[in-house]
Amino acid sequence: MSSTSRKTLRPAPKPAVLDAVAKAVGEKGIVAEADAAPFLSEWRGRWPGEAAMIVTPASTEEVAAVVKICAEHNVAVTPQGGNTGLVGGQIPFGDEILISLRRMRRVRDVSPLNNTMTLEAGLTLAEAQEIAADADRLFPLSIGAEGSCQIGGVISTNAGGVNVLRYGNCRDLVLGLEAVTPDGRIWNGLKRLRKNNTGYDLKQLLIGGEGTLGIVTAAVLKLFPRPAETLTACAGMARAEDAVALLAHAQAATGGGAISFELMTRICVELTTKHIPGVRDPFENPHPVYVLMQFASGETGALRETIEEMLAGALEKGLITDAVIPESDAQSAMLWKMRHAMSEAINQEGLGARHDVSVATSDIPAFLQEAGAEVMRIAPDARIVAFGHIGDGNVHYDVVGPDGAPKDILDNRRADIEQAVYDVIDRFDGSVSAEHGVGRHRRDTLAKRKNTVELDMMRAVKKALDPKGIMNPGKML
Repeated sequence: MSSTSRKTLRPAPKPAVLDAVAKAVGEKGIVAEADAAPFLSEWRGRWPGEAAMIVTPASTEEVAAVVKICAEHNVAVTPQGGNTGLVGGQIPFGDEILISLRRMRRVRDVSPLNNTMTLEAGLTLAEAQEIAADADRLFPLSIGAEGSCQIGGVISTNAGGVNVLRYGNCRDLVLGLEAVTPDGRIWNGLKRLRKNNTGYDLKQLLIGGEGTLGIVTAAVLKLFPRPAETLTACAGMARAEDAVALLAHAQAATGGGAISFELMTRICVELTTKHIPGVRDPFENPHPVYVLMQFASGETGALRETIEEMLAGALEKGLITDAVIPESDAQSAMLWKMRHAMSEAINQEGLGARHDVSVATSDIPAFLQEAGAEVMRIAPDARIVAFGHIGDGNVHYDVVGPDGAPKDILDNRRADIEQAVYDVIDRFDGSVSAEHGVGRHRRDTLAKRKNTVELDMMRAVKKALDPKGIMNPGKML
């Protein structure tokens, strides 16, 4: 098997099986063939999919009924959330039943005193943020696709985003889960506890498991007090080394008040201003490196002065050459649009070679230098678009062709570029996937580069929980 294709491991489901699945979900839970296209293609167009049937159960019981039928008849299952994944983990190969969670949208509980909310998997991340805000609380997970990605999907992929620096990955924001196991049973682990030391933390197997060990149907999520004030700032500087030093300076000057700390190289600004309406360079003069940061405070009125003093100190130390603090919410929104629309802008330039890697924050400048040298050796005409979450070491390292070249110009060099970048990552003891997951795209890379003992442990868990191998086959392992 390769990372982009999979030989059929089992025959297509028999008509009687499809009839039983249809009966389990009812007429409203069946997606007609004419409406199937949005479920079978991801937005980059890299992995076209096929499915024997697409269903949208309305309850955990219906999900369990479908999975039980599939388990009894050795039929594969592909779970799908908002279909915003970037590694093909949500796209079926052809002989599977695709289970979309989009109809599971109940808010089961919101408890401000406990700082928790219990939501079903089909609610979008943006809706979860709004539900928390209505309770005067904050759910801090924030990613570019938050308007369409779903809670079950972000949990199954352990989504990261721009606020990991302060609040952690999705893994750090989940207290309890409800899930359907590969044999069709329902596991109710919806506990609202911060402490529960009673054996293996089973929810952590499903968080980041990409639907290979079960289907997340609901979750207890952590809430936080809403900051009294937040402030965005953008700084320009000469080097990535200065950006790393600025992070340490900002954290010290604000008592750890930074929520987000995002790095963008100059070409990032050029591409977003070129392709994304409403985005403009915040500075009159261009800079080689930009940092977009956000800070929060529990008090109102003092944050701006603190950030101004911090930036003045950074200027005196030579860490930055210019900085701007937006004067309005609209200006702040424009800056964050520039960052969140990066993938969309890059997509306009071609598929190229995309990497979602991580190293220790202090190693980011050296990684950028060494990876750049390797890429230029293979494709001296390429452009490197590096950006990401510098506060947690996550770099989105994308390589595209020359300006104006055909979008597929790097296709015959993509594999060589990817492996060269991953070789550099290995030298820094980093990760070939920081937040996007493994899916189809990095399945072979994982098998070649991950520690043998780790792979054996992962395969043992998979075999124990999914002995028939029906849960999202061909993905991750």
